[in-house]
Amino acid sequence: MATLLLLAGCGAGSQEKVNLRVLFAGSLIIPFEQLEKEFEASHPHIDVNMEGHGSIQVIRHVSDLHEQADLIVTADHNLIPMLLYSVADPQTNRPYADWYVIFATNEMAIAHTATGAFVNELSADNWPEIINRDGVRLGIADPRLDANGYRALMTIDLAESALSRPRLFQDTFGDQFRVPLSISHTGGVDLIKVPEILETKKDAHIVVRPYSVQLLPLLQSGEIDYAFEYVSVIKQHRLQYVALAPEINLSDPSLADAYGRVEVVLDFQRFASVKPRFRGEPIRYAVTIPSNARHPDAAATLLAYLLGPEGQRIMAENYQPMISPALADNLQAVPEAVKALCRPLPQTD
Repeated sequence: MATLLLLAGCGAGSQEKVNLRVLFAGSLIIPFEQLEKEFEASHPHIDVNMEGHGSIQVIRHVSDLHEQADLIVTADHNLIPMLLYSVADPQTNRPYADWYVIFATNEMAIAHTATGAFVNELSADNWPEIINRDGVRLGIADPRLDANGYRALMTIDLAESALSRPRLFQDTFGDQFRVPLSISHTGGVDLIKVPEILETKKDAHIVVRPYSVQLLPLLQSGEIDYAFEYVSVIKQHRLQYVALAPEINLSDPSLADAYGRVEVVLDFQRFASVKPRFRGEPIRYAVTIPSNARHPDAAATLLAYLLGPEGQRIMAENYQPMISPALADNLQAVPEAVKALCRPLPQTD
């Protein structure tokens, strides 16, 4: 499996090249490895340095650590306006971003192998029972770091009503953490609060890793039986999975209102500027070039390549669904090299 941190292309003669730093959501590791290789082959003057992290960590590298990056790619488009529009670069006093482009989608599923506990009984109807049987271990990404993690919490909550399992969230996550997750129900919204310290108890059946792709080796070795993953990642690694109903899997735009009845809040000051609150909605990946980019023109060239025919082919070969044309927030601020590949993001009330 590809490592989570990718630093490639720093060979001889790199002094004459543009060194492009790309921070991206870890679920894109496999397609972005191929993207890097093919882009560099056709743009030999650009050396792409890829770093994969959980989406929240991707943003924090810029918003809180004030690191330089040329391209930022997240698995949740909301992170960019939430955390980069509102935070200024201390060197220039300019917001770190004032535009983003939505370019890809995904769906949540439960990954497993042929040897997971009770897999011969597993179905789209009984998975809530299977994942909570004695001895079954379930992996989730850390919701404090990774969009997949807070989406796993949303998925379980949505399944309560969709599958008529009113205690599913409590059965799955109750009594698993030293400081428990809390859930309240007000105004038709289920609000899940994630504590600052998320440490599982001894003998818990929930296993947490910082990023969703770090659960894959645990699945493959049999240390866990099931894990919440994106379908694209599951297919890239040739794992098996149980598909979740559209009412649950966060993939269907027509169900946005239904998804929106669950929210996850990081109930502590994770970021210097805001306390992030995530609303359930269809999964959308987004990208921007931050205002502190050293090489914005080269970054725009890479972004145009990603959104264009070659990038779309690469993503399709790796089971990553794309949105074409891409959807741009604040289209007039998008680089000229990219504008023709976008249309304005429809505004909602």
